[in-house]
Formats: sequence, structure tokens, C-alpha cells
Amino acid sequence: MQVNIDPTKWWQRIYAALIFFTRLPFWRLYQPPQACYKSVVEHWPLVGWLTGGTMAVIIYVGSMFLPYTLAILLAIVVRVLITGALHEDGLTDFFDGFGGGGNDRERILAIMKDSRIGTYGVLGIIFYELILFFALYSIPPVYAALAVFAGDAYSKMVAGQIIMFLPYARTEETSKAHTVYRRFNTKTGIGLFIQGILPLLPLLYWENTWGMLRWNLVVFVPCIVMYVLYYMMNKKLHGYTGDCCGALFLLIELAFYLTVAIQLHPAG
Repeated sequence: MQVNIDPTKWWQRIYAALIFFTRLPFWRLYQPPQACYKSVVEHWPLVGWLTGGTMAVIIYVGSMFLPYTLAILLAIVVRVLITGALHEDGLTDFFDGFGGGGNDRERILAIMKDSRIGTYGVLGIIFYELILFFALYSIPPVYAALAVFAGDAYSKMVAGQIIMFLPYARTEETSKAHTVYRRFNTKTGIGLFIQGILPLLPLLYWENTWGMLRWNLVVFVPCIVMYVLYYMMNKKLHGYTGDCCGALFLLIELAFYLTVAIQLHPAG
């Protein structure tokens, strides 16, 4: 008797998200139905629990045994290895496309799909990594660990909203992953929100204990960055791509860390 596998089961969608957003060998254990990959954004923040949690452990524990600079650098490198630089690849393509494509939609899309990296991409990723490193380095280890655990998941939750605001800019056949993400229904939207908010709670608890952060700024500044990037994509592309999703996440996350760093700075 053949058993039909329901591709909408929650555990299959989570497994698909882990395979899609990381380079860890989950695929060796099980391959979920192809339809599950249309739902990976619904569990993107949950993958952030893994990547952000790993960074948090490395920063906090590493700071006890290594110079803090090395602990921060090691945390960044490990996340890149876990994700296979998936989001960084999207960020460089985003910089190249929007930097070199002007207002020509088709040219922007063509540049973003080109596997070669251009001047805007090289400069953009260098400046991004430098700002990320120094933003995290300026935050004390405990705060930095809490911030990366919270910021990773929260930023993925915020970035994931783009699929509700804009259509996909390409067809499924011409997309890099040959997958167009489905939009959220009420149930999956609530699930996405919970996944993104829960890791914020330890940071907010610490903030309430020490009174050094304004939680409203930490929460809303990334949303402002999201809106600005949405406006750019809507104006130039009238849609989004997978590269746009990766760029959205990293830039929103960077805004999250900068907001924390500025408030914890002695002059902040």
C-alpha cells in the first residue's frame, strides 16, 4: 500500500527550510517533497535560531578564551560556512544590480543573475563586513551574544514580509532556485511572527534589567530600513528576487546591530 506524503506538513516545511538556507547535510537524512520549498520563507526565522544561536555561543564562549576580535571574526566566518554565503551572494548581486543597472528593470535583473561579481558588489560586501564586524565588536560580549541570537531571527522575520508586499520579479523557470515562494496565510503569518519575536525576549529582559536599550528603537529601526529597501525594489523592479531577500535580511540585521551598538556606546 502506497502512502501519500502530505507536502504541507509543518515538519517537512521546516526541514526544507534547513536544507534550503544552510549547507549542513540535512539532505542526507531526508528529502522533503519539492512543494515544501515554496514555503521555506515561513520558517526562515527558525533557521535564524540555528545560525544566530551558533554565533551567540561562539561570541560569548569565545570571548572567554580568545581575544574578542577573534571571537567576533570566528562567529561571522562560521555563519558564512553554515549558510554557504547564500545571503552574502544575494547582497553582492543586489549591490551590482541596483548600483550598475540604473532605472532599467531588465538590466538590473540581468546583472543580478550574472554569476560574475562587479565593482559595486565587491565594494558593497567589503564595507558590509567591516561595518558588521566593528558594530558587533563595539557591543560587550553578553549583549553581543544576545543581540546576534535576537537579530538574526528577527531580521529574517522582517525581511520575509517582502513576499507579501511585492510580486516575484521573474518567472519560476527563470529564477535561480526555480522556486517562487508562496504568500503567507493567517496561520503561517502568525507562526513567522512568533519565530522572529521569541529570540528577542532574552535581549529585552536584559534591557529591562539594566535599562541601557530602548526596545522600541531596536524593533522599529530595522522596519524603517525594510521600508526604504522595499521602496527601492518597488520603484526599480516592481517586484523582488531571491537575491533581494538575502540583501534585505543582511541590511536589516546590520541596522539592528548598529541600533544596539549606538545605544550602548558611552556617547549614545
